[in-house]
Formats: sequence, structure tokens, C-alpha cells
Amino acid sequence: MTQVREGPEDPSGVADGDGVVDVEGTPEAPTLPRWVPWLAFLLCLAGLGDAIYLTYDHFTGKLPICSAHGFVNCALVTTSAQSEIFGHIPVALLGLLFYVAMTAVNIPAVWQMVDRRIAWLRVGMAASGIGMVIYLLVVELYQLRAICLWCTGVHVVTFLLFILIVATAPLMARRQAWAEWEAAQGDDQG
Repeated sequence: MTQVREGPEDPSGVADGDGVVDVEGTPEAPTLPRWVPWLAFLLCLAGLGDAIYLTYDHFTGKLPICSAHGFVNCALVTTSAQSEIFGHIPVALLGLLFYVAMTAVNIPAVWQMVDRRIAWLRVGMAASGIGMVIYLLVVELYQLRAICLWCTGVHVVTFLLFILIVATAPLMARRQAWAEWEAAQGDDQG
């Protein structure tokens, strides 16, 4: 639903669909709520911290501070054959690399960039992250029949990031379309 401020009608007869038409009748640029980039960044820092801890434990041979008995069994999960891909690449290291990259593309200043490719990169990374989470959950629940609370923390953060990024992707795409429209309007007037 479009809200119209007092003033002449939009000369094109079409409002942006995002919301507001300004006094001259020109639609305003779609804006991202201020809290979104900060929430994404904080989630990335939480995931990064968790991944650093798990990677450190893997390479030092220490077991995570967590239950080592029953269904919640961090020792079983983090030392199993499935804790490494191809027998050599620690899953914890993949998580660390993922969260270093995710943190870089979720710095609040990067969210302000009006480049559709960054938004799609974020969506692709979040989708690959959630794909890995699903794979790891299947391994934990059906092969190992145990979960690791530290790993679950990473899974929850990845899921929340996925939801946030996918939910804001259309707005990010409209922001670039808006910037292109404004540039074309400037070219027409110049």
C-alpha cells in the first residue's frame, strides 16, 4: 500500500510500491531498517567466535567444554570421522572460513553499498551455509545419534542469518534498481 504525502500526484501515475511518494510526486528510495546490518554483523561475530573456539579445539586436540555422554556429546561429534571432510579438512575450519567471509560481507558499511551482486553474494553464502547445516544435522542426528552444543550454536546462528538475508534480499535488489532509475533520470536531465 502506498502512502502519499500532500502534494501533486506522481506524474507517471505509478508509485514505487515500497511506500512513500514525496511532495513533488517522486517515489522515495527504498530504505533498509538500521537494525538489519547490525543484527547481521552481530550474528556473524557470534558465529565467528563459536567457529574460532571449535577450530582451536580441533587443532589443539582439546575437547569442547560440553557433555561427553548421552545425546549431547560434543566429544563424539567433534572427534568423529565426519568431523573432517575427505579425511583431512576439519569441518570446524570450514566453519571458521565461512564466518570470516560472512563477517566481511555483513559489515554494516557493506550493507549500505547499492550493488546487487553483494546482496546476491550474501544470499548465496547464506544458502551454502544452511546447506552445510542441514548436512551436518543429518550426520549428527542419524549417523552419530548425538549433537554438540557448540555446533548447534553455529547452526542456529547460520539459520538466523539465512532468514535475515533472504528476507532482505528483495529490498536490496530494489535499492539497486532505484539507484539505476535515479542515474537514468539524471542522464535525461543532463
